[in-house]
Amino acid sequence: MSRLALIKAVLGPFLRLMFRPQVEGAENIPGDGPVILAGNHLTFIDSMIMPICCDRPVFYIGKDEYVKGKGLKGRAMAWFFTGCGMIPVDRDGGRGGVAALMTGRRVLEEGKAFAIYPEGTRSPDGRLYRGRTGIARLTLMTGAPVVPFAVIGTDKLQPTGAGLPRPGKVTVRFGEPMEFSRYEGMDRDRYVLRAVTDSVMAEVMRLSGQEYVDVYATKAKAA
Repeated sequence: MSRLALIKAVLGPFLRLMFRPQVEGAENIPGDGPVILAGNHLTFIDSMIMPICCDRPVFYIGKDEYVKGKGLKGRAMAWFFTGCGMIPVDRDGGRGGVAALMTGRRVLEEGKAFAIYPEGTRSPDGRLYRGRTGIARLTLMTGAPVVPFAVIGTDKLQPTGAGLPRPGKVTVRFGEPMEFSRYEGMDRDRYVLRAVTDSVMAEVMRLSGQEYVDVYATKAKAA
């Protein structure tokens, strides 16, 4: 049994008991082959809850600071996060976005499932913010379909600034796969990238029921 499968088998029952996730549309996730899972991002625990709702392993990008801790605690955190499917990437600086994009491409070219939050960061107020076009570049470069998803209710269990989440019920809703083969070879056309990204975000909005804000979440946080 892989470390990812082991952690999922051990941690999964606890998370299901604590958060009682109601899963809708899981059949929309292909059983094999590359697929991009693109959804909203409300709290830290989204990345723990969504993967246990999928039958296949899910990989995603995480801050490398999560695996750089010292001592026994640091090693335990690194083992846990990487075992949960997190791929650590230094996202600070000008090359952080490129490194994340290339990592996602590699995962998809290996035929795996890759999860991404197009907003680029957690929502500061529960609303859905403008998506960044990395999601569009990934699907156009690899040909992988996009399955939109929405995690609903985690912001009530772990509000902004709160510590550990409290128990409660959440919903994880997956939409039908989206494919963009009609734009093949156009992954450098900024108008195409924006159109693809907005199409994905429209589906995420429909699934989540969130109010949409046409600005980047990082700009909203800075303001």
